[in-house]
Amino acid sequence: MTLKLPRIDRLSSLTHRNLLIAIHDVLATVAAVLGSFLLRFDPNSLQDRLPLLLIILPLFAVLSVIVCFAFHLTTTKWRFISLPDVINIVRAATVLAVALLALDYVLVAPDAYGGFFFGKVTIILYWFLQVFFFVGLRFAYRYFRFTRSRNKARAGDVAPTLLIGLAADAEIFLRSFESGATKQLWPVGILSPSPADRGQLIRGTPILGSPDDLKDVVSDFARRDRPIKRLVMAPSAFEQGANPESVIVQARNIGLIVNQLPSLETGEVPRLKPVAVEDLLLRPTVKIDHARLDAFVRGKAVMVTGGGGSIGSEICDRVVSFGAARLLIVENSEPALYSIMEALKVEAATGAIEGRIADIRDFDRIQQLMSEFRPDIVFHAAALKHVPILERDWSEGVKTNVFGSINVADAAIAVGVEAMVMISTDKAIEPVSMLGLTKRFAEMYCQARDRELMDQATSRSPTRLISVRFGNVLASKGSVVPKFKAQIEAGGPLTVTHPDMLRYFMTIREACNLVVTAAAHAVTADSSGVSVYVLNMGQPIKIVDLARRMVELSGLQLGYDIDIVFTGVRPGERMNEILFGSDESTKDIGVAGVLAAEPNQMPIDTLRSRIAELKRAIENNDRAAIKAALADAVPPLGRNLA
Repeated sequence: MTLKLPRIDRLSSLTHRNLLIAIHDVLATVAAVLGSFLLRFDPNSLQDRLPLLLIILPLFAVLSVIVCFAFHLTTTKWRFISLPDVINIVRAATVLAVALLALDYVLVAPDAYGGFFFGKVTIILYWFLQVFFFVGLRFAYRYFRFTRSRNKARAGDVAPTLLIGLAADAEIFLRSFESGATKQLWPVGILSPSPADRGQLIRGTPILGSPDDLKDVVSDFARRDRPIKRLVMAPSAFEQGANPESVIVQARNIGLIVNQLPSLETGEVPRLKPVAVEDLLLRPTVKIDHARLDAFVRGKAVMVTGGGGSIGSEICDRVVSFGAARLLIVENSEPALYSIMEALKVEAATGAIEGRIADIRDFDRIQQLMSEFRPDIVFHAAALKHVPILERDWSEGVKTNVFGSINVADAAIAVGVEAMVMISTDKAIEPVSMLGLTKRFAEMYCQARDRELMDQATSRSPTRLISVRFGNVLASKGSVVPKFKAQIEAGGPLTVTHPDMLRYFMTIREACNLVVTAAAHAVTADSSGVSVYVLNMGQPIKIVDLARRMVELSGLQLGYDIDIVFTGVRPGERMNEILFGSDESTKDIGVAGVLAAEPNQMPIDTLRSRIAELKRAIENNDRAAIKAALADAVPPLGRNLA
């Protein structure tokens, strides 16, 4: 399917508003010329020049229409007039003034009136008047619209609001309020963490202090019968060292509604949204090169396995937003498939989206879907991922995570996709669980086939098979955050396995953006055969600290309102995850947030013999044989099972 974008034609898009603006600008030009003559010449000199002026003026007015259109004055919306528009006005006035100067020197003889017809003083006066007339009514109109929206907001049911953040963030928020994009609130003050901002005004709104002054400022407004009802936190309020948890706890204790303003880097519309606990758990998110991702995905056919899960559904959302022409969602859960299809419909995606029920264990079905759809990129997110469950139902983990991944990889190679990306886990590094082991085995297969394809490549670029590792994803299905939320709502206690348990965390959006980033790097000439990527997840977080923070953010007191209990380490868990194995070398690929791992490779022939052993063991339901085959393939597991 080819997307047809509408042709941009400035002339065909003009409206009656633009015609009114053009008429205003012509009248302003005429007024500026006449005004400069009235100011410069006495009545006698003016009367002598008037006949020629009346000939020149209509032609000059036509020139002004062309110049104003060229500098976008005719098509700029007055309601949002700003400094760049003023600069355009100055440029247009300067061009017109230079045109008058040229007319004075070239077309009008200097000796016709004992000197120049206009003269330098007249042209300078004209320039100032032209800028004034162009700017004056535009800013008057903007001020009128601003005061009208402000008075309307004051008269309505609006919430007096404080903003927390640096001056740059505050200015963006106040602009959105002035334009009407942010409604149902009235900004009355700003709290900035920067001492340089204190005591200043931003668009007429005072900076009243620092975030530490929140309680005092709210009390002061309450004494003046102007109670603050809402607190808006800008992106800078969540930066490292800003102590957002303390601010939110204070705000909730004094009864304020807390919202946040999304960062412009996320690509979200700058509208308010509730503060979610996962926004407070991480280091600042990695900056994403959205242009690179857009160039990689736009116009391509993308297939996502496990597209109804937490990671899979976010990848679907990402590739749609980056302009994929076609998207095939493969899912074995009918409710999950229906849910993601409906969610993407709400976003009014322009590409063709199709959902199909299939199990990655069924090679014939997966190959049939790929042959029909012919994807350019495959994101393989389907997997069984719950550590304790896979320790019990180990054979299911092998069938899905190992053989299912092999099926997807082989089908992708058969149809000649550009890249197949397998979602892996940090638990695959020196694994001690069936989840980590099965994912590492799948990594090894993709790594070996990728090397085999690159060695066999001639002129055509081979299919790339890569794996991307990352840790726990906040708020995903089965993660600890929704579990803690449910336990808090039930009155507790919060259950933590061990006080020293450490984990790496990422947001779903950040993880999926970086997965697509790794795929974009893999198909470039400078990927140098990298087939295993590791996302930079910052510093690990103690699970018990996360639990305490969630209790505090809920406005509860630990040990009084709710307790934390320790239940013991579960089968397959280890105290802390690692990012690279002891036998793995690392490589900086020059992409923010993504590193390359270079684990030892097993020859593909040896790996195929291990796969045959696994098949026989699964058919015979022989757990000991499965352990032996896996232990031979992944030596660290052999040591752990010994």
